[in-house]
Amino acid sequence: MSNEKIININMENFETEILSYNGAVMVDFWADWCGPCKSLAPTIDQIALELGNDMKVCKINVDENQSLAQQFRVMSIPTVVFFKNGEAVNRFVGVREKSEYLDTMKNL
Repeated sequence: MSNEKIININMENFETEILSYNGAVMVDFWADWCGPCKSLAPTIDQIALELGNDMKVCKINVDENQSLAQQFRVMSIPTVVFFKNGEAVNRFVGVREKSEYLDTMKNL
């Protein structure tokens, strides 16, 4: 992944980067073998660049972090979960228009 604005999340940094973060976080649950996830990836990159330092954009590989996927009941991917002040407040399953992700983040 080339975008340094996107934080890769695992069990070790999940609490610090998401649960303890005071603000808006967008988390993309994905996998290498998932076609729709690959088609969403450039959109996630663009969103991370557009949001700048105001909000966090993170990715969780479900194959490497199955317990996190289970904890947030991710049944199909891509699933994007939106957090505000450490609490999951919204989610999108499947690929959406970039504007829907941006609008959701800006409204958090």
